Amino acid sequence: MPAKNFYIALYDPATNIVSFPYFVDEHDPPQPSKQAGRGLTEYVLRTGQPLLADEDIHRDLERRGEADLIGAPSIQWLGVPLKIGEKTIGVLVLQTYTKGVRYGVVEEQVLAFVSAQVAMAVERKRAEETLRAQRGFLRQVIDANPNLIFVKNWDGKFMLVNQAVADLYGTTVDTLIGKSDADFNPNREEVEHFLRDDREVMASQQAKLIPEEPVTDSQRGLTRWFQTVKVPLVSVSGTSRQVLGVATEITQRKTLEMQLLQSQKMEAIGRLAGGLAHDFNNLLTAILGSTELLLDTLGPGHAGRGDLDAIREAGLRAAELTRQLLAFSRQQVLTPRVLDLNGLVGGVEKILRRLIGEDIELRTVLAVPLGAVRADPSQVEQVLLNLAVNARDAMPRGGKLTIETANVELDEAYEREHQPVTRGDYVLLAVSDTGTGMDAKTKARLFEPFFTTKERGKGTGLGLSTVYGIVKQSGGYVWVYSEPGQGTTFKVYLPRVEGQADLAAPAASPPGPLRGSETVLVVEDHEDVRRLTERVLRSRGYTVLVSANGPEALRAAAQHAGPIHLLVTDVVMPGMSGREVSLLLAPARPEMRVLYLSGYADESIIHHGVLDPGLAFLQKPFTPDRLARKVRDLLEGPPTGGEQ
Repeated sequence: MPAKNFYIALYDPATNIVSFPYFVDEHDPPQPSKQAGRGLTEYVLRTGQPLLADEDIHRDLERRGEADLIGAPSIQWLGVPLKIGEKTIGVLVLQTYTKGVRYGVVEEQVLAFVSAQVAMAVERKRAEETLRAQRGFLRQVIDANPNLIFVKNWDGKFMLVNQAVADLYGTTVDTLIGKSDADFNPNREEVEHFLRDDREVMASQQAKLIPEEPVTDSQRGLTRWFQTVKVPLVSVSGTSRQVLGVATEITQRKTLEMQLLQSQKMEAIGRLAGGLAHDFNNLLTAILGSTELLLDTLGPGHAGRGDLDAIREAGLRAAELTRQLLAFSRQQVLTPRVLDLNGLVGGVEKILRRLIGEDIELRTVLAVPLGAVRADPSQVEQVLLNLAVNARDAMPRGGKLTIETANVELDEAYEREHQPVTRGDYVLLAVSDTGTGMDAKTKARLFEPFFTTKERGKGTGLGLSTVYGIVKQSGGYVWVYSEPGQGTTFKVYLPRVEGQADLAAPAASPPGPLRGSETVLVVEDHEDVRRLTERVLRSRGYTVLVSANGPEALRAAAQHAGPIHLLVTDVVMPGMSGREVSLLLAPARPEMRVLYLSGYADESIIHHGVLDPGLAFLQKPFTPDRLARKVRDLLEGPPTGGEQ
């Protein structure tokens, strides 16, 4: 072409910018991008028609207000629009400042031909950039999605994955393409299950919802749960079938569901255990009481004493089992006070060292200062001893037992992940061992009564269930962390309270005589227990009025002209409870004191396992001596004031 001056101008209507990706000019420097103005280039853009202009035509256009003179006037200026269909996307310009050079039809035709090629090249480049931008945006969208997104073929090979899938398998997106689950997931059963589902969807051409399925996260060493939707796809060529999967993680929901089910199961077992313990305690009261009375009548050398001693020992062991069941079901009676757990740990440390043996190292890590808790000290000691025994049994070849205390704050995140924990300030009592550890199935049943992994005859399965009940009844929580071969940690969280720890209770005064002459009204629906109670009290000099239920007791009291010094009543009875009996009798007999008997805690006198102030309670099963001592202490002590 007869010129050295040439440029390509491209127009962006969205921004009204004219850019010059190619610009060669002997007179002007390369032009930067600019807002569209009123030059000859813009004239061609507006009209969409070629323009051959010399100085005269340029000035004429300027005079008519259709184009402004920009830069030095060209001797000849030829501009041809770059078009895609009817759309003008730019201008191809040829110009000269040399006199004598004239452009004509040939130059215009050549430039028009070139402009068509340039326009197609620009459009193709723009389409490629648009496609690249769309792909980049799509990749950004699916990678930003926390759900697992994948496309697989019939052989289970990944055709597309997002970053979440790569993170699950601990690799990169590019590495996953062309690979299958089997290359990253060690759980072959899961992999086969995935492939069966994928092929079912591809074969049936029907979408499938999988409400929940486990996926092994080998990077973190845990199982994660997902809800997955799988949809059939056909490849672009139509020759192969594929499946699109979108999996939403529901691990937290699944964990909460399992925690709720476990809590409901424990509540149901607790109610059953409490009911059994109540009935069994009545039987044990009669057995132990009758045995004690028989032993009192036999001389030291009597041949039958050995059998009676055996019966008593068996009864006492059975009573201990019922106490553990009551602890699990949170129906025991507590006497809580403000405690310093550091002092409690120090007080039982010597016992623990003897208990665990010389081949286990005992280490304590106690926080100072440590907040106080409100709990029954004997029950918390029981928790510590049971956990220590459990740790000892998990370390048959020796190891390390660590007891730790700390002030902790359980926040909203912990509350959300550990239902039914309530956020707040707690004191932590942690017991850790370096023993054999436990798998997930064992942990799920750990606190169930009578569940044990020990050999037959080497454990009742009530130790940890007792721990569970005591902690729950004390308003706390217990969680276990364990992996096979990695040891176990039990973490007990008790609510932190204000105030200083109470001093130890004063030593009991020497027991006085167990006899008396007062009148006692006994109300007991269980016949064996009623007869035993009557017999014990009569044998110790008391006048005894006996009733099998509440209405009988009210009639007996009304017919008795003299004072009734003490009401001894079972708490749970058909029709009318012991508390109701005492409240109905109180107005006419304000001097009468009350002793409640029960095989388990009843909410009419006990709230969350804590006896109402001023009330006296005797837990079944009891021995004749315990009953006599309790009656005597109550009659000789200050007024209870419980029924005023």
